[in-house]
Amino acid sequence: MKWLILLLGILANASASVLVKLAMMPPRKFPSPGDPLAALSNWPFWLGLTLYGGAFLLYAASLARLPLNVAHPVLTSGAVAAVALFSALLFREHFHWTTGTGILLVLAGVALITARAA
Repeated sequence: MKWLILLLGILANASASVLVKLAMMPPRKFPSPGDPLAALSNWPFWLGLTLYGGAFLLYAASLARLPLNVAHPVLTSGAVAAVALFSALLFREHFHWTTGTGILLVLAGVALITARAA
């Protein structure tokens, strides 16, 4: 259960980042001094903000079940890896082999750091 909570936190964090990116892309605009009320109709922004809050709550819940030196590196590296994959799949951003290698190295490093603590 503790790992499921952490995984949901990773997914919420990465999804929030994707939604905020989507919120800043045309035709949406946020914020604009000329039209401040346009921000209210920018649903990806508000959903992303909500998911960031949910990710924080899931992170806090995981800290009640896992050591800090396990939960934090797993959450942050998992979110970095998920955002890199989502950005390539959803926004067609460049995914070079060095990105994939870097993700693997980060995940391997986190596995080594947290292996004994978990």
